[in-house]
Amino acid sequence: MAQDPMDRRLRRKNVMVLIIVILFICLVGVAAFFYYTMDRQTVGDPKALEKVEPVKQLKNEYDVVVVGTDPEGVAAAVSASRNGLKTLLVDGHDRDILGGLMTLGWLNSLDHNYDNEKNSLFPGSKPEILNKGIFTEWYDQVEGDSFDVVTAANAFYKLVKNEKNIDLYLRAGAIEPIMADNAGTKRVVGVTVTKTDGAKQAITAKSVIDATQDADVAAAAGVPFTIGREDIGDKAARMAVTLVFRLKNVTPDVWNQIKKRLKDDGDPGTDANELSAWGYGEMQKYPPENKERVKMRGLNIGRQNDNSILINALQIFGIDGLDPKSRAEAFEIGKKELPYVVAHMKKLYPEFANVELEGTAPELYVRETRHMVGEYRLSMVDVMENRDQWDRIGFGSYSVDIQRISPTDSGAVMSHPVKYAIPFRSIVPQKVDGLLVVGRSASFDTLPHGSARVIPVGMATAEAAGAASKLAIDSGISFRELSASKDKVAALQAQLNKQGMELEPSKVKPQPYMSQKGYEGLKTLVSMGLVVGGYDNAGFDTTPVSNPQRMANLMSGVKRIHKLTGDPNAALAGITDPAKASLTLEQAALTMARAVGLNVTAGQAVQELQTKGYLKKETVDGIEDKSKLINGDAYMMIRDLVNKVKQL
Repeated sequence: MAQDPMDRRLRRKNVMVLIIVILFICLVGVAAFFYYTMDRQTVGDPKALEKVEPVKQLKNEYDVVVVGTDPEGVAAAVSASRNGLKTLLVDGHDRDILGGLMTLGWLNSLDHNYDNEKNSLFPGSKPEILNKGIFTEWYDQVEGDSFDVVTAANAFYKLVKNEKNIDLYLRAGAIEPIMADNAGTKRVVGVTVTKTDGAKQAITAKSVIDATQDADVAAAAGVPFTIGREDIGDKAARMAVTLVFRLKNVTPDVWNQIKKRLKDDGDPGTDANELSAWGYGEMQKYPPENKERVKMRGLNIGRQNDNSILINALQIFGIDGLDPKSRAEAFEIGKKELPYVVAHMKKLYPEFANVELEGTAPELYVRETRHMVGEYRLSMVDVMENRDQWDRIGFGSYSVDIQRISPTDSGAVMSHPVKYAIPFRSIVPQKVDGLLVVGRSASFDTLPHGSARVIPVGMATAEAAGAASKLAIDSGISFRELSASKDKVAALQAQLNKQGMELEPSKVKPQPYMSQKGYEGLKTLVSMGLVVGGYDNAGFDTTPVSNPQRMANLMSGVKRIHKLTGDPNAALAGITDPAKASLTLEQAALTMARAVGLNVTAGQAVQELQTKGYLKKETVDGIEDKSKLINGDAYMMIRDLVNKVKQL
């Protein structure tokens, strides 16, 4: 049958459209390739460390003082400068280069925030990076996900050196806030800098940004904080610190052997590329010489340009990151242990036969100390629900990674979020004006801090702080007033978008566990760190059948956090195998009753808990099978008890 001429024309048109689309995709691919490679360093191309030239004389007044030369400090100073503010970037450590944790702590592998909502343009490539702006500007100058620390330091300095509005001052002896009191409101109005010659100089400023790792300026100014895991009942507990170490003689052949082992491993948690390697899980079984203070994790390896590698794996416990003596002790412990670690690596893995320990990082990798109390405190529920915020200044998506707190602890991945927003209010401290706090010590609860503490998020908060300084100064308002104004925050977001950030509202679809009946109880347990989702969030499923042992374990955690006086494990008496038995309503109630010190029988526990307000009738009525409770039923019961305890 003859083909209709119209059909032929339509078919030709469709073919032309398809060819145009294919050509467009190819052009975009080529453009993307050149964009990401034209300035990026290559592996094996070592560069000389550029000498940093700080100013010799400080002015008596600046628009903005940024304290700290970690990545967040650089981003804050550059942002302020580009907004036309005369800026002082000052550091109180014994540093000659910029980049802090990344260049002196040798933490040279990035924990990226990827936009898990967007599909990648090309199959198999990585998702789009969140929080672009100044972070991306720096990232485009280094080798990739892992980088040479010299390349990184030079890239940070290039950002600062190119800004005519920045005065850089290093090696200050001390940096102390200058305070003013206006009708009972404390305000930071500058800093006193102890200069390299020992003289002190008072410097006034219209705003101060604390970009130190531990929010030292904010603490000295009287900003409220929690320490470590204080907000979940254990002030003394905090994640292990790490001393990053360097191995030399890692030739391209050795690196290829590392890549082959990890790619052939078959474990989805191990892999390698030209820059990074992660795996070697057997190192977790390393028998430490100092069993009470040291443990190894799997190896996180970042390649350098001089045939060396940096390894983040040695965890050291019982260190107070705020105490210089304790930090010095960590160095001593780590340096004594590392020869044994390297010998063990050589014994297990032939590819390391000829490597040698070349040294340790000049600075310690401290994961947590202070957690500021700001106008808004990022919560675990914010992260597990992927919440947007009206005053968003950046986004997080990195897994909530809680490292070990002791040699007997296994650590946890609390959840893997899709995308959650960081609010501007989380960098505005309570009780003190004239100050913003950026980086890992911003206003995050200890658990979500496990995700929000990563460098790309910190640089996003810092970039926002620099831009907010300009807006607050020009508007004649405080940061607190700015944080409460939707119009001003919208103006801040517009400015940040102009600077390369992407701060459009985010609407992540509700996760499956959020629609389950026991979700309200789950939120209570997760917020205390007693239920863990894991990398796939499977642990948040509330539908599996529970058991008496699990109930007792959960209530033991509640006891620790809320200082209960009873013993929930006493409720297990007489049960042969509590981990395999079904959890009944009476057994769950008895476990709760024992935890709060009620001396009742199993038959009396439900009624007694209801009478005393520890258990709501509607919670009991909502349990479908009272002879076989699911996890969600137990979570809802525990939620009632926790809410009552908080009122006492």
